[in-house]
Amino acid sequence: MATGSDALRTYAPEAAHALDSVVATAWSVAAARGVLALVAEAAGRCGTLHGLEPLVAPVGARATGPSLISGDGADVVLGFAEQCSLDVSAVTPEQRAGFLTVAGRTAGDLAAALWVVDVVPRTRAALDALAGPGPWPDPVPGAAGDDLWGALDGLIRTVPTLETLDPVTSELVRLRGARQHGCRLCMSIRSRPALLAGADDATFAAVDDHVDSALSPLARAALAFTDGMVWVPGRLDPAVVADLAREATPAQQVEVVLDVTRNALNKVAVALGADAAHVVDGVEIYDVEPDGSLVYGLTLD
Repeated sequence: MATGSDALRTYAPEAAHALDSVVATAWSVAAARGVLALVAEAAGRCGTLHGLEPLVAPVGARATGPSLISGDGADVVLGFAEQCSLDVSAVTPEQRAGFLTVAGRTAGDLAAALWVVDVVPRTRAALDALAGPGPWPDPVPGAAGDDLWGALDGLIRTVPTLETLDPVTSELVRLRGARQHGCRLCMSIRSRPALLAGADDATFAAVDDHVDSALSPLARAALAFTDGMVWVPGRLDPAVVADLAREATPAQQVEVVLDVTRNALNKVAVALGADAAHVVDGVEIYDVEPDGSLVYGLTLD
């Protein structure tokens, strides 16, 4: 029987490898920073909040550095992690300041590790719902590195190389996630390929009421699935899953899930208050380079 893991490795093998590296590196870096137990606790709490199978640290994993955060500090970090997982747009200035104070110099790596244990279980559950449940094998030996942000960069550069979805649907999925997470930067940009394909202000505005919109059946199904991954990842509506399975090919289904996953990295910026838009008025046009990097400030000419 096919499984979510099978589907990912069949239709997006490079992204599967990149995701393995992200997971393995998250645990490796957490161990090196002395926050392995804290990240593992956050993983369990995020799983409980959403009814998801949590990520689990590799067997035999142990901290290789001194424990940096405990007691009241650990409670601050865990409260921050839970709020980010439930609704990152509602992180308060006090929660943000508390996290940054407690985490200190490890704040960037810790925030990234908390993102991994929050978002990757959503990805796996979504793929399992579409393709079939099954075990998720541990990352292959050698997948772990010592640069978590480098591993995440590898993931977000790999996903845009998938091209089974049309550019308008991909952009609508991105924008819907941006709206749900409240990312100011993400809401202020528009995809040049989507604009060239005919998307306009009315198209983009339709993401706010996509169920009753005139968007394509594929776009409506993808947007409903996006909402499910954001808000009820462990309790996806079978009708929403069935709609996407009917409207999208298996490769497109995998791409939708990976688009939502990639776009959700904006949760770190929102949580840390680092999501300011590049423009004050209007929107900024962007595109994706062949290597997966983004370039901003473009025109349609």
